[in-house]
Amino acid sequence: MASAASAQAITMASTTSTEQSGLFGHLLPEFKKASGIDIKVVAVGTGQAIDMARRGDADVLFVHDTVAEEKFVADGFAARRLPVMYNDFVLVGPKDDPAKTRGNDIVEALKKVSAANAPFISRGDKSGTHAAELRYWNQAGLASAKGTGYKECGCGMGPALNIGSSSNGYVLADRGTWLSFKNRGDLVVLVEGDKRLFNQYGVMVVSPAKFPHLKAAEAQKFVDWIVSPAGQSTIAAYKIGGEQLFFPNAGK
Repeated sequence: MASAASAQAITMASTTSTEQSGLFGHLLPEFKKASGIDIKVVAVGTGQAIDMARRGDADVLFVHDTVAEEKFVADGFAARRLPVMYNDFVLVGPKDDPAKTRGNDIVEALKKVSAANAPFISRGDKSGTHAAELRYWNQAGLASAKGTGYKECGCGMGPALNIGSSSNGYVLADRGTWLSFKNRGDLVVLVEGDKRLFNQYGVMVVSPAKFPHLKAAEAQKFVDWIVSPAGQSTIAAYKIGGEQLFFPNAGK
């Protein structure tokens, strides 16, 4: 016979950045203490996570591509989307910065990467980070001219950083995964502080009207907790080396 806790277990489709940064390892035990509910996380790119939720294979969705999230709601797959927290993207690359990208303008940096045909490792996985990266290339007018060094790995944030480290390449990363990344090699943060690098996360209960088999009540408990003062303070408390990785902003 299943235990009460396992009977209440829910599945969350989420982005790799929340998993690989270590946030869920910090957050979910606190939620279980408060609710008794277990959460199984399936950490994939945001695009894949949204596709999973559209199939009814997740009870709750926790991702970071606001445009895609709003479409998910508009298409009737969730009643509403709630903001949870933010951090930012950074461009990392070799500390000698051969393409001379260093600064606080991501669009100008990508123009320099393209002109230098410098190695650039794209996740290429329809994740929130990949969507942001493509948006910046478009803003640079280089959607089809990213340089001969541009490579898509079709992988998560951690593997993309590993490839960047081994190839002395440039990588767009979310700051949370970067701060938790150990195998940096000669990679350093080169571009940060551009307001376009803002990275918002949102959470949604997947529609029980579309998928009656889902555990909407338990999923709602998670959503209610993560945007509550208790959940928000738990997010704020997660740090690596004294540096906060995510900044709660529910209700703002």
